[in-house]
Amino acid sequence: GTLPKPTIWAEPGFVIPWNSPVTIWCQGTLRAQEFRLHKEGSPAFLYTLLPLKPGDKATFSIPHMTEEHTGRYQCFYHSRTGWSELSDPLELVVTVSRKPSLLTPQGPVVALGQNLTLQCRSDVSYDRFTLSKEGRQDLTQRPGRQPQAGLSQADFPLSLVIRSDGGRYTCYGLHNLSSEWSAPSDPLDILVAGQLPDTPALSVQPGPTVASGENVTLLCQSKLSRDTVVSSLKQQDPEAHQDQGSHAHADEIPQCVVLGA
Repeated sequence: GTLPKPTIWAEPGFVIPWNSPVTIWCQGTLRAQEFRLHKEGSPAFLYTLLPLKPGDKATFSIPHMTEEHTGRYQCFYHSRTGWSELSDPLELVVTVSRKPSLLTPQGPVVALGQNLTLQCRSDVSYDRFTLSKEGRQDLTQRPGRQPQAGLSQADFPLSLVIRSDGGRYTCYGLHNLSSEWSAPSDPLDILVAGQLPDTPALSVQPGPTVASGENVTLLCQSKLSRDTVVSSLKQQDPEAHQDQGSHAHADEIPQCVVLGA
């Protein structure tokens, strides 16, 4: 009979800088006798791979990633009982040009049920932009537009934010006539407030009225332990300060929210 399809993935990831190494992993069931790696557009299969102990996976290494290695890969294996199905496809891309910027006008902290827009922009005229979320294989792609001369941008709306929308995002720029991607943007962490049954208390010491030049301490206090306390010094300022703590605590950092670790 047909064996279950294997799992395929790449380390350190599917987006690889030019000339950097990457390893393709294929994992099936125990007692696999042989793995085969196939690349879309290539005749038959590319390589025959012997399993690693304990016998359920195999690897293929690319020491220097170039454009010829880009494309969609699938693997399969066989044992004494037959051949497996093909794995889901893995697409490898290579990055060469400079990275875009990823930001959100609303700021990195958003409440449950609110709308959020992530903007990927660059001073390179990219035709398309791709958004990636850490821990997810699927990608979202949008055509680029030119908000002004010399700039390109794509908006990625997140409507009615839910808990799973929180996390680390990265974006890439692409040209239509090339398989090469830009380098990844710096990561953007989106934090979803309202996940915990606690409202932090914000206070100021020594008091709300201070003379110019004096020091003031803002205290954001939570009853919950092992939380991240996030505060913004200005409501209009999208930059946020985070502090990790292992006890109920007061953080010296005028709005704040508490998020689960």
